[in-house]
Amino acid sequence: MSRKPMIYVDADACPVKAEVERVAYRHGLVVTHVAGRGMRPSRDPMIRVVGVPQGPDAADDWIVEALEPDDMVITADIGLAARAIENGAAALSPIGKPFTAESIGMALAMRDLNKHLRETGESDGHNPAFSAKDRSRFLVACDEMVSRVLARAK
Repeated sequence: MSRKPMIYVDADACPVKAEVERVAYRHGLVVTHVAGRGMRPSRDPMIRVVGVPQGPDAADDWIVEALEPDDMVITADIGLAARAIENGAAALSPIGKPFTAESIGMALAMRDLNKHLRETGESDGHNPAFSAKDRSRFLVACDEMVSRVLARAK
């Protein structure tokens, strides 16, 4: 293995940045938070913060360019998750739902349907509030994803 897998976080609206850092620390992995809005730099050498220009998909494009097979991406953006999977990375949503090669097609179709429903006024587009249960589910799923990727990367 030439390098350890890395975790990239689509950080602008990510509610689980601290949880990602906890899991990564346990496994000795580097986390890179990528954001279009200012984030404070970390003094921890295992936590990188990358600012990208504001604009559609700037953070997504930066992450996809940096990805190597067996890296991991934390994102609620289904399009970014699809691009990550195409590049051999693992992807996980902030609520602990893994995106896989088998599930990403349906996720993209549901995203498009929900967009259509919002545009026609049939849906208000509001997501439920992020709960403690979501945070707990994410921690378990993130640890499982990291363990699976590390085992595969050996």
